[in-house]
Amino acid sequence: MIRVQQEDFDLGGELQAMSAGRTGIGGLCSFVGLVRDMAGDAEIGGMTLEHYPGMTERALEEIEAEAQARWPLEATLIIHRYGRLEPGDQIVLVAAASAHREAAFEACHYLIDFLKTRAPFWKLEETPDGPKWVDARASDDDAVARWAAKSRGN
Repeated sequence: MIRVQQEDFDLGGELQAMSAGRTGIGGLCSFVGLVRDMAGDAEIGGMTLEHYPGMTERALEEIEAEAQARWPLEATLIIHRYGRLEPGDQIVLVAAASAHREAAFEACHYLIDFLKTRAPFWKLEETPDGPKWVDARASDDDAVARWAAKSRGN
């Protein structure tokens, strides 16, 4: 399941809803991303996330489908917020459920790595020097490259 929304989400409620009545789930792994108050040496007063409706959901659906094809998953969940957020606010929830913990862990890790590089979101940080667009990070690209190497058996 995928949702792109402005409103906050209830982590416990979302995970409960995801697993309710699914007795085949043996492991449920989740990741929650939060707005930090610092980026490197710069203080962050807030962040605005923008996206293209329709395009964003399609990209997330593709990422989710890839994870579901790669691991035996009972359920997946991606919630990503947009709009203006404050330090400490939740930005994203990624969760994967499987009969076995290893598949849940790996799929959750995969989902967030690919979301960071392939989902069309743009982040504008509020710094003391004015607003600043967040550039793509080489470390995120490196994480995706590791998944490609894993699929080749390296």
